Amino acid sequence: MSVEEAIASLGNGAAPMTDTSLAELSGLSPEELALFEQAWAGIGLERRRQIVSRLVKLADDSIELSFDGIFKKRLRDPDAGVRSQAIEGLWECEEPSLIAPLVSLLEEDTSEIVQTEAAAALGRFAMLAEQGKLEEDNTARVRQALLAAINDGNKAMEVRCCALESVGPLNFPEVNRAIMESYRSDDDRLSLSSVCAMGSSCDPFWLPILLQELSNANAEMRCAAAAALGELEEESTVPQLTELIYDEDADVQLAAIQALGEIGGSEARECLELCMDDSNETICQAAERALEELVDKEGLQSFHA
Repeated sequence: MSVEEAIASLGNGAAPMTDTSLAELSGLSPEELALFEQAWAGIGLERRRQIVSRLVKLADDSIELSFDGIFKKRLRDPDAGVRSQAIEGLWECEEPSLIAPLVSLLEEDTSEIVQTEAAAALGRFAMLAEQGKLEEDNTARVRQALLAAINDGNKAMEVRCCALESVGPLNFPEVNRAIMESYRSDDDRLSLSSVCAMGSSCDPFWLPILLQELSNANAEMRCAAAAALGELEEESTVPQLTELIYDEDADVQLAAIQALGEIGGSEARECLELCMDDSNETICQAAERALEELVDKEGLQSFHA
């Protein structure tokens, strides 16, 4: 099937959407994209949602397929469901030109879901900035947009929490201040997201707080703290994480095991190997996965040494 035929079939509500025909929409030229836009205008809402959803899944399943041109156009779609899926579809896109429309969606979109997706997507650029892969002006734009969302009391709490978690990698005083203020807030959701942000900051400054939260009565907070410690990769925290392997909450157990795999070192490896013989199958399987990740990580580090 040609690209033209694949595009034409989209407007036929009775025609099945096969993966083969949808794959033809990968890497459309400007001319083909214009043809797609013409066809899109005549497609019903439910089918438009189905098309974008299928394209997102195809792109996720195959790195050889790219529908970025289609997804970028859909960021301005009248339907919030299509807009949110388009953001999801652009998850691998690292083009700085995407920052402006994402900021606009975060600031102005009428849909909470779209704003949340936009905040999450901007987190990818925050990570790129911290890795030195983003220009200073774009870094400032990402930081300012996320901080504004965190401090905007009129925004939905889900949006503010997502923005907080996304801004974590940016090592700036105002970011650290936002994390601390959120941690000390009366809202449990903001406090939880602040702990997640502490982990993504990769800053050992937060170690005392995270270690303290390992004994929080709230299992969700213990889980978040364990995951954050895994991101910080401080071997000194292995003994405290080891104690959580037999926490009363299964999610906390799994978070602690995964964190040990991320931290690595002889003590963490020994603990994970002991877990492999545990009578609890869930713990055993989690330890096996963590060990595999640890081996892969050590192999990669050895390769770059």
